[in-house]
Amino acid sequence: MLGTILTYGQANISPAKPQSKPIVITGATIHVGNGQVIENGYIAFDKGKITAIGSGSAPAISGADVIDATGKQLYPGFICPMTTLGLVEIEEGARGTVDDEETGEMNANVRSLIAYNTDSKVIPTVRSNGILLAQPTPQGGGISGESSVVQLDAWNWEDAAYKKDIAIHLTWPTIPRGGRGGGGRRGAALATATGPTLTPAERAQKAVDDLNNYFAQAKAYAEMPHPDVTNLRFAAMKGLFDGSKKLFVNADGTKEILQAVAMAKNYGISLVIVGGKESYLVANVLKDNNVPVIIKETQALPEREEDDVYLPYRLPKLLNDAGVLYGLTGIGFWRQRNLPFEAGQAVGFGLTKEQALSMITMNNAKILGIDKTTGTLETGKDANLFISTGDALDMITLNVTKAFIQGRDINLDNLHKQLYKKFSDKYGFKTE
Repeated sequence: MLGTILTYGQANISPAKPQSKPIVITGATIHVGNGQVIENGYIAFDKGKITAIGSGSAPAISGADVIDATGKQLYPGFICPMTTLGLVEIEEGARGTVDDEETGEMNANVRSLIAYNTDSKVIPTVRSNGILLAQPTPQGGGISGESSVVQLDAWNWEDAAYKKDIAIHLTWPTIPRGGRGGGGRRGAALATATGPTLTPAERAQKAVDDLNNYFAQAKAYAEMPHPDVTNLRFAAMKGLFDGSKKLFVNADGTKEILQAVAMAKNYGISLVIVGGKESYLVANVLKDNNVPVIIKETQALPEREEDDVYLPYRLPKLLNDAGVLYGLTGIGFWRQRNLPFEAGQAVGFGLTKEQALSMITMNNAKILGIDKTTGTLETGKDANLFISTGDALDMITLNVTKAFIQGRDINLDNLHKQLYKKFSDKYGFKTE
């Protein structure tokens, strides 16, 4: 992650200036993010922090700008975990725009934050759908690296950093469905030296044993006050053992999830399961061990042919009923703009609208460890919020008219809007 991502056709959008005066938004239906809805509500914020929120008439604040949002919806900014947003610009045929992984298998010291490209033309298109914070995440290898949370309106990665180096990312070794291959595309590489005589199950188990051995070494290194030899990979993992970082594990099957939970418990590590397609089958274990799940894209077919075709849509409801903390992400980078719509789709399969909203606001904030400052609209938290003329979880009615990150009034223009206006002007279409 040492390269520079090139951008093409960049929309000329400058980051917003710091909030200079108090702002009061009145008359909106406010969705707090924790299940509460305030009708005819108001919210006030100053110097980037929410100072008041309630129903009815807003308090008089000297020198404040007042925004009338009567008939509109107000939401906390959506949070997108586990994304390559800002790390990838063009997926195919432009390698210079892809900077999401390093060579090698054990890269705990790789920091995705320093590769995050604030000039990506994709970021404004995602932001225009209410996604205001994200977790650019390294890919590849067994241990991919460490991630941070960024806010999506910044001049450079230093400005963007919202909470630095919060997690280490691991792909758990798997046994492929049907017994073909062995160990998974990434996880299997941990045991490639074992030779072709082992079965897929044996190769996967060897990879798990190697992981346990690697974590034992990392923990021993973390317990040394002054190591004689500096090991950057082990040094980066120290936060797992002192509680300052979480371990995000990509795992879908029940066996893999249970193995990851057991290892994390053994080393006293705070664990997050990513994907978790079969997590509902071991929900009791996840709940008992306080292990949350970040569900990947729900607009997909189930893992196995014999599964209910609607299982991906129902998974949030299943975890909700089991008492497991769950969040939601999409796939890749540009498709993250669909995050609110995937959350909204869960409403048709058992969640309430406010539960679906919490999945991509409060829940994601809790999992990422940023819920003290964002995720819900409460006094004292950052003013990360947006106004929509319609339901933000509905792709037909979502229309973001105003967005604020830490109180800054964000420019909602993007390359797609510019192209739409360009060709609307050419053919004489109205753009309202």
